[in-house]
Amino acid sequence: MIDRNRQEHIILGVDPGTLFMGYAILHTVGQQVEILEFGAYDVHKLEGQYPRLQKEFFFLQELIDKHKPSCLAIETQFVDKNPQTMIKIVHAQGVAIAAALSKDVPIYEYSPMKIKMAITGNGHSSKEQVAGMLQRFMHIPDEQMPKKLDATDALAIAYCHFLQLGLPVREGGAKDWTTYAKRKGLTDKELTGPNAQLMAALASVNKKKK
Repeated sequence: MIDRNRQEHIILGVDPGTLFMGYAILHTVGQQVEILEFGAYDVHKLEGQYPRLQKEFFFLQELIDKHKPSCLAIETQFVDKNPQTMIKIVHAQGVAIAAALSKDVPIYEYSPMKIKMAITGNGHSSKEQVAGMLQRFMHIPDEQMPKKLDATDALAIAYCHFLQLGLPVREGGAKDWTTYAKRKGLTDKELTGPNAQLMAALASVNKKKK
């Protein structure tokens, strides 16, 4: 019988955008997670929406060819007061999904609230809080942190999917590390892998708030 905790995955996370598209590639083996690549693909200098979408489509196809991801994790259910902005984001989502479908890559969708909840334990966290949490528990040096939050948003999406892959965090119905840890009554010293990293980061953030 295959040990699911040792399964290998390459996850492509995408934060759809019409000016900057966040992307991240995670390589996971069991509870071990490695960032292969992440950033914000810049198309804002191109004139017109459709040339930008075309550029994003070809970029994602090249990224898929390079890393051979086992799935695409993408943010959906985007809501904005401006209908035109919503339409443009939906177009960008469609392009990312089409790029994955063209390469036979399975697709998984996550709402912004679910992603934030998985990373910070708070579905209403800011993008900056999500980025800070990711940097802490994934040990990303300051010099490697991208300036655009689109990149860390994509990383959060990919990591959110990692947490849904049937790892121990799923026990008891928990879908994020913080919920799992609270239900088990674990302390920082008792946690291992991503659990320890996340709980230590949460403790650090809480101390700063106090």
